Amino acid sequence: MPPKTDSDNPPADSRRTRRPPARLVIRSALRTTGSAAALVAIYYLLPLSTSAAWVAITILAIGLILLIVLVTFQVRWILISPFPGLRAIEALATSVPLFLLLFASTYVVMDKISGSNFSEPLTRTDALYFTVTVFSTVGFGDITARTQTARLVVTGQMIADLVVLGLGIKAIVGAVRQGRSARP
Repeated sequence: MPPKTDSDNPPADSRRTRRPPARLVIRSALRTTGSAAALVAIYYLLPLSTSAAWVAITILAIGLILLIVLVTFQVRWILISPFPGLRAIEALATSVPLFLLLFASTYVVMDKISGSNFSEPLTRTDALYFTVTVFSTVGFGDITARTQTARLVVTGQMIADLVVLGLGIKAIVGAVRQGRSARP
């Protein structure tokens, strides 16, 4: 085996990841902020006042399917992006709020179906607050699931939280690594 030379190891600065230009970072931040704001606006504007169990199940099922499709497309965009790290931040900043708002919407509808599902009546803000406390595992205990159905949905959210945090982030980070290694 021939001895290693300096040409075998490129200089440290050529191995470093290229940083995106400031204008791209700003555009990405604006796009991310706009997406999150649009999702929250849609959440507050959706007509969730119906009191049918099938509406809650349909909202959650369609939403989770759309979330999976969105993450799939985002992983593809990360792979082909010249700045996969920046694209990954955008992906997380869109996917996580969508995920949380899906469960918050479901909780609003469940509360309309039966006021006994939770320990207190839920406004949209209360439902979002409850969703975030479950997601972050803080669980203050001020709002609790009271019925078996509500507890099953909250348990489903807890399991989905673990999947989002585990597999979702792993897929996005893996796509960033693969995207970076595919670049010259």
